[in-house]
Amino acid sequence: MRHSLIIAVVSVLPGRDAFDDWSLIAQSCNNDGLMAHETWASTGLVLSLVSHGHRELVQALLQDLAHLCAMSVTRVVLTLNVPEPPPIPPAGGWPFQLDVRMNQHPLGFGANHNRALEGASERFVGVLNPDVGLRGQDPFVEMVALAGELGVGCVYPQQVDGLGRLQAGERQLPTPWSLLLRRAWGRVETRVDWVNAACLVLPQHTWQTLGGFDESYFMYCEDVDLSLRLRLSGKTLVCAQAKVEHVGQRASGRSLRHLSWHIRSLLRLWCSPTFWQARQLLQSDVTSGGRISPP
Repeated sequence: MRHSLIIAVVSVLPGRDAFDDWSLIAQSCNNDGLMAHETWASTGLVLSLVSHGHRELVQALLQDLAHLCAMSVTRVVLTLNVPEPPPIPPAGGWPFQLDVRMNQHPLGFGANHNRALEGASERFVGVLNPDVGLRGQDPFVEMVALAGELGVGCVYPQQVDGLGRLQAGERQLPTPWSLLLRRAWGRVETRVDWVNAACLVLPQHTWQTLGGFDESYFMYCEDVDLSLRLRLSGKTLVCAQAKVEHVGQRASGRSLRHLSWHIRSLLRLWCSPTFWQARQLLQSDVTSGGRISPP
């Protein structure tokens, strides 16, 4: 599938056009400028952002990142999954490196983020949905600090709606019975076995070791599988105090195509060794505070 990806804009340094950048790089080879930039990148944060025709949302989010997160975000990889114009830079240019990639054919959630973060040299990698709002603050300073702590697998912010009401970004292991209880009877979940991938930060080494998202899933359950594999490897999922605005779209409740993707992904999850290993730990280690969180 790698042939389905072409790079539209590659590694344009903040505030300059591509021709200036090549000149700048040539002039910097004999001084400390390029070395400083490489050092900055090797310890920074790269975010993967995928647009499925969300041009206005992406433009607004990038503007917020530029305004609020210039000190915490090193690089943003924007994947255009369907044809659309690239974002318009602010007057002073982007304060981070922006790579814009254009798919020849649409790819799934996991495939897009895996390709965007492949070979990342930054110390931390992140996944960000285009419909996430930053609420006038930079959540990544705290998230990166927490992600650097020993044993942390990934860090996620609290998710709220436009009125500040907490949203369900944390969930328990999705068994057929737990899904029935939640959807039919509105049962409130009390466990945190996995978190959605609307906004995540992980140590780059951890991401690479796990191989990113499992691309055998399509549009659903990639985040469930990633969370469970992190837990099974002994890592923790850490909730930051920072808040972002995000309301789940619940597309599978409105679209037969999305519903079929959701069902197929759930069936794949329930047949996977990861699911059954996690379920076994939940049953045997529910009160001992092991790798899967207790109630």
